[in-house]
Amino acid sequence: MTTISAELVKNLREKTGAGMMECKKALTESSGDFEKAVDLLRQKGLASAVKKAGRTASEGLIESYIHMGKLGTMIEVNCETDFVARTDDFKELAKDIAMHIAAANPRYLTREDVPQEVLEREKEIYKAQVAGKPAQVVEKIIEGKLEKFFSDTCLVDQIFIKDPDQKKKIKDLVTEKISKLGENIVIRRFARFQLGEVAQG
Repeated sequence: MTTISAELVKNLREKTGAGMMECKKALTESSGDFEKAVDLLRQKGLASAVKKAGRTASEGLIESYIHMGKLGTMIEVNCETDFVARTDDFKELAKDIAMHIAAANPRYLTREDVPQEVLEREKEIYKAQVAGKPAQVVEKIIEGKLEKFFSDTCLVDQIFIKDPDQKKKIKDLVTEKISKLGENIVIRRFARFQLGEVAQG
């Protein structure tokens, strides 16, 4: 049996914010593999975050980010209590997302916000691109292209610009904070302004 050192447990706790016992259990389950233990805790955290997702989030804050006076964003992020809204973790999340919006320029908050006519137009373009291929292949290609469209244009589906591994989406970032802070967190709305840009209605 693998011996789990107190130092390893401490490091895992600092990285994940999980309790000592959970960290020790995750390290035991992963035979001392630190990264596997992180994944295990995240999986468990995701489960608890899902339970919290149904709870009302009516507190929070409005955060802004201005880049060199030429590009600005505003975002409303909600949580359940004023106590959590005042924490550094929550403020950091709002600031990070505001900065991400400036860099990644999302058009919609979620895929559900994409108008039906926009989706239909995208599908028509994709169909024209794969004309002549078998029907079942066409469906799969269109599905894949739509997923790419969502990850390019919908905020929660975009890859977080500060993630060095280019894997973490904005919705994953939010879920991690839900797990850490123990409250439901919702991105309510956002706006992005670029100097000289014509507003899209």
